[in-house]
Amino acid sequence: MALVITTPVPNGNSWQVLTVSFKFKRLGLLGYLRTIRFFKTWWNSNSGQWKWLAEKPISMEGLNRQVWRSSVPSQSFYILLGLSAIIATLGLLANSAATIIGAMIIAPLMGPILGIAYGMVMGNRRLLKRSALTLLSGVFLTIFTSFIICNLIGLRGVQGEIMARSQPTLLDLGVALAAGTAGAFAKSRRHIADALPGVAIAVALVPPLSVIGIGISFASPEIWIGSSLLFLTNLIGIILSGGLVFIAQEYGSLKRAKEGFILSLFALTMLGVPLGFSLNRLVLRDNVRRSITVLISQETLTFSKTDVRRIQVDPQGEALIVNLEVAAPANTISENQVRLVRDFLEERLEKPISLNVQVIPLTQFTAPSEAIDPNLEPEEGENFIHQEPYN
Repeated sequence: MALVITTPVPNGNSWQVLTVSFKFKRLGLLGYLRTIRFFKTWWNSNSGQWKWLAEKPISMEGLNRQVWRSSVPSQSFYILLGLSAIIATLGLLANSAATIIGAMIIAPLMGPILGIAYGMVMGNRRLLKRSALTLLSGVFLTIFTSFIICNLIGLRGVQGEIMARSQPTLLDLGVALAAGTAGAFAKSRRHIADALPGVAIAVALVPPLSVIGIGISFASPEIWIGSSLLFLTNLIGIILSGGLVFIAQEYGSLKRAKEGFILSLFALTMLGVPLGFSLNRLVLRDNVRRSITVLISQETLTFSKTDVRRIQVDPQGEALIVNLEVAAPANTISENQVRLVRDFLEERLEKPISLNVQVIPLTQFTAPSEAIDPNLEPEEGENFIHQEPYN
């Protein structure tokens, strides 16, 4: 067996490629040891001296100062959090994802949450109380700010960005655990603290609180309860995973953090039940929606040549409520055809289905050019302008 190694070596002001071939024969123990020593020498001579790049966790005193500084309810904390709440609320009402991301970047809530995790593993009750007070006051400030802004503006439309934060699933728990791990690791490394804004974007602490204020303003328990569940999921997930990262890096001890970890695991278990049901509902709804889309567009004459704009599926026990929005010329779809499609879907999906179809009248206007033969087929050169009236 032969092994070929190719490596660049310096040759004056240029580099040349050196190729070394080895043929392995039956070697004794001494031969194997020499081979290993050669490869080790070759690797060290070509890999460079990177020991100066090795990074260790910051000292416990340095981390203490950082955590205490970010856990104190300072004027800067409340100003940044208030501005973040304003930006997040306006972004949610405007259904602007970019604006919401901007609110996440400046939100300082990650500081006191990691302070709770650090105080838990260190057994520092004073830090725990201070961080919890800062977090609690920040939560009330964010909710109150969102409630006031929503009432002042007067918008009552529930946008997609709002609904997305009122329907948490187990996927959000996974994001919270990963974000807590990244946040605690970045906190303990001096040169990668710049990653904390990215962690804040990933876990999104302020938007769920803003949705709580919006839900209270809308008097919608479904919205504010769902967003409260999302915030608690993020909070407990960050505390648990952040504490584990601090323990792994030899900050604190598992003995001191035992009670906190047990409480966090119990809370996550309790939250996992509704989150699991929500994820199962989401998967079921998505699978059924895709199945219905294929069935009505490919296997029914009624909707095969229509423009299906929207399909919404809501499970209700064993039954399914399907809301279908299509664009079609007036009087081309009858109530009897809708019944036949419903029966067809019930037979194929083996579930009772309530089918609601909204038909948007489609009006087509043609403005042909005088230089084009009006008898030509559209695909042979005639352009059409389709105008759809708003209802």
